[in-house]
Amino acid sequence: MDTHSEISKSTPRDVFLYLLGLITLVMSAVSFGALIYQYIDLKFPDILQYGSIAPSINYSLIRTALSALIVVFPVFFWVTRTLHKDVVIEPAKRDLRVRRWLLYFTVFVAGLVVIGDLITLIQSFLNGDLTTAFVLKVLTIFFIAGSTLFYYLSELRDRAYPRKAFQVVIASIVVLSLGYGFYLAGSPQSQRLVRFDDLKANNLQTIQDRLVYYWQQKGSLPVNLTGLNDPISGFNVPVDPQNNQPFEYKLTGLRAFQLCAVFNLDNVSSTTAPTFGYASSNWQHGAGRVCFDRTIDQALYPVNPKGLPVPSPVK
Repeated sequence: MDTHSEISKSTPRDVFLYLLGLITLVMSAVSFGALIYQYIDLKFPDILQYGSIAPSINYSLIRTALSALIVVFPVFFWVTRTLHKDVVIEPAKRDLRVRRWLLYFTVFVAGLVVIGDLITLIQSFLNGDLTTAFVLKVLTIFFIAGSTLFYYLSELRDRAYPRKAFQVVIASIVVLSLGYGFYLAGSPQSQRLVRFDDLKANNLQTIQDRLVYYWQQKGSLPVNLTGLNDPISGFNVPVDPQNNQPFEYKLTGLRAFQLCAVFNLDNVSSTTAPTFGYASSNWQHGAGRVCFDRTIDQALYPVNPKGLPVPSPVK
């Protein structure tokens, strides 16, 4: 039988490894790009993109990208090394159809990304949007697509290059991006504390909404929080999720009250303890016991006339 004919018939192992290499390459590139984009947005916020609102890092996206990169990139690294060793041991495998098809496909996609990146760069320059953040994002795409293009073209052409040095550089950059991501997102232990604090802030917001609703219905505030419980609607005053104890509540005036809670972390200055959701801006806090003083504005929240029910706040 013809040797070339034998080589052109890929084994299931070959097909599996080359497909796995392509899939993990895409996942690694997307995860790495998402991480770097978040870092750039933090360091160089664009006023035209965010307006007067200060941008916040998407910590959930950072953690997702970190998780994917930690799992996928080592698999991609192992697959590429394994496939390269196969070719070194058996040079005839360079002509495997699955190998050449997938390598050319990868080169094709990487080339399209570079072309699209150049078009976007020129368009943004003409629109006056050539900011530092945009340039860095373009360079990020160039790095991802360019390194991919260089590696796979070298594999296709069997071109000599400092392979180990190239791999060390790529791996080092990925590891550095992972390290900075862990620094921003915080440890798993701190993230659990962040989630507790977020839930406390949202529970306080729910209690505040109910207190305002109570005021509009009755023209007064309850002496204690149990007065907000409503067995008909099924509403029960939320408690501190960390110790299952009631939040502190104190009347400070006819239309004024104080809510207190014990928080784990400072969400004002700490980069590892961000808050999320609608409650974040009204419930910024330091670590430890923090009290929030609120006064109901009669003009904004008038006592409801008889016969005109005020819509109940969302639970």
